[in-house]
Amino acid sequence: MAPPKSPAHEAQQLFFEIGMETRKLVIVQLAEHGLTFPLAHALRVLDPDRPRPMRELADELFCDASNVTSLADRLEGKGLAARQPDPGDRRVKALALTAEGERMRERVLEIMSEPPPPIAALPVADQRALRDVLRRAVQIQRGG
Repeated sequence: MAPPKSPAHEAQQLFFEIGMETRKLVIVQLAEHGLTFPLAHALRVLDPDRPRPMRELADELFCDASNVTSLADRLEGKGLAARQPDPGDRRVKALALTAEGERMRERVLEIMSEPPPPIAALPVADQRALRDVLRRAVQIQRGG
């Protein structure tokens, strides 16, 4: 007989289950805009006010620099981003959003922040309680 799971383990399993179903819905919505999840994630982490060096972007996306090169190629091909010399080190290439990329980034942020249907279906009091618990967890994660 397996030992009982802790409430934290059960919460993680539930969080993961909802997250995977939500990701499927998000992928469908992103496809309507001609984006894959990795492209949308790259748009999400790009700062409209500061081009990101490719190495920094790779670190942020938890991937190899060669993957970022492919993502940058595809974003450039869609007119959403452009490579440019990094102002701090002209030998380094940075990725900057175009005006169209900024608009698409805003749409991506809207899509990715839409509450999952099972969360949206909860009573508002439960939504607030869940939000407050998750906010505390994020504060712990950030060291606060």
